[in-house]
Amino acid sequence: MTARRRAPLALAALSTVALASTACGGAGGGGGGGGGGSTDGTADSISVIMVNNPQMEDLQQLTAEHFTEETGIEVQFTVQPENDVRALIAQDFSQQAAQYDVATISNYEVPFFSENSWLAPLSDYAEQDADFAQDDILEPISAGLTGSDGEIYAEPFYGESSFLMYRTDLFEQAGLTMPEQPTWQEVADLAAQIDDPNGTRGICLRGLPGWGQVFAPLTTVVNTFGGTWFDADWNAQVNSPEFVEATQFYVDLVQQHGEAGAAQAGFTECLNAMTQGGTAMWYDATSAAGSLEAEGSPVAGSIGYAPAPVVETESAGWIYSWAWGIQAASEKQDAAWEFISWASSQEYEELVGAEIGWSSVPAGKRASTYENEEYLEVAGAFAEATEAAISSANPNDPGVQPRPAPGIQFVAIPEFADLATTISQDISSNIAGQGTVQESLDRGQEAAQAVADNYK
Repeated sequence: MTARRRAPLALAALSTVALASTACGGAGGGGGGGGGGSTDGTADSISVIMVNNPQMEDLQQLTAEHFTEETGIEVQFTVQPENDVRALIAQDFSQQAAQYDVATISNYEVPFFSENSWLAPLSDYAEQDADFAQDDILEPISAGLTGSDGEIYAEPFYGESSFLMYRTDLFEQAGLTMPEQPTWQEVADLAAQIDDPNGTRGICLRGLPGWGQVFAPLTTVVNTFGGTWFDADWNAQVNSPEFVEATQFYVDLVQQHGEAGAAQAGFTECLNAMTQGGTAMWYDATSAAGSLEAEGSPVAGSIGYAPAPVVETESAGWIYSWAWGIQAASEKQDAAWEFISWASSQEYEELVGAEIGWSSVPAGKRASTYENEEYLEVAGAFAEATEAAISSANPNDPGVQPRPAPGIQFVAIPEFADLATTISQDISSNIAGQGTVQESLDRGQEAAQAVADNYK
């Protein structure tokens, strides 16, 4: 389907994307709005809207002294929580109002933002800017920020995948060994053996409703069990045998050996459970490792890291990045590139390490990060596992069959956020012991096919 035919559908869905989130125009290098001028809001001043994550707050703190002072480009920041920032970005970029020159977007938005010509292509900038070292960007991160036309449309600020975290001390006490590449069946067996219903549970898995909550890890399980949301011809597969088997496995595992109150447990709840000794294993984002190994963490030094469990695929970890995109309608694209090439650079990572601390480095995007001895001294326990998880992720081929759109833990279409969030309500109810997985996915199949029919 062409970008022109898809655009009205994407426009209609964007308000839903923003509410459900908890993911050709414009010039290339040298062709955008000017890099010189006054400081009255023209080319020497840019507007940046970004999510209020800690790494972005560090950036805001460092920009005036280390970027504006050197380049003369003032940066006007708008910083909002994730749901709010997605709504504002979707509105401004879909209308090409150019209120914001630069925005934090992710590999979820890039495919349909770029197909609708809302983003300025960045390939020429990256090619002409040798200091930026585009080749240093980890390939799976770069692939998720590249459009179907081969153009780069965003540059990463930080990235993550997923892996299995486990308590090495508890495993040793129980005489258990984690396989080098565990399967989900092996994980279930380990969870059963180490589980103490009155103490430390076998595993923590997200059960909280949301496309970015329960369906983030669950979709990776579906992929490796041989399932998919849609086949290559846009036929929904939500109640296929493979999708049902994977979901039933996930629900059974968390019901039998998971955390208390799993139906309302998300990333934060599982992080707390792992940190406080409430669970022996946790499958989730690689970014969690920094908190587990942080100074003062009760479990620091006693966590092992294994690849995302598999069944039919060689790898199963997801891929996600917060990245910088330039609005196609911006008249300040040269200045905008100067900002994002600095914020996404190796130089910036070293600045954060020196000024704030190496544990705060926005990692997961550059190969050079994992060769930096100062970073490795702080992140040595999980750095290699994180890089391996990111490098093995393939957003264009995450399962056993061709897909109509990229994505591992999501499908990169604007309707996915609302679709998966709606179905997730039923899955969370299943985890809580209400209804059956088959009934939930039969209902989900109807909703998924309604979405798919728009793309045929």
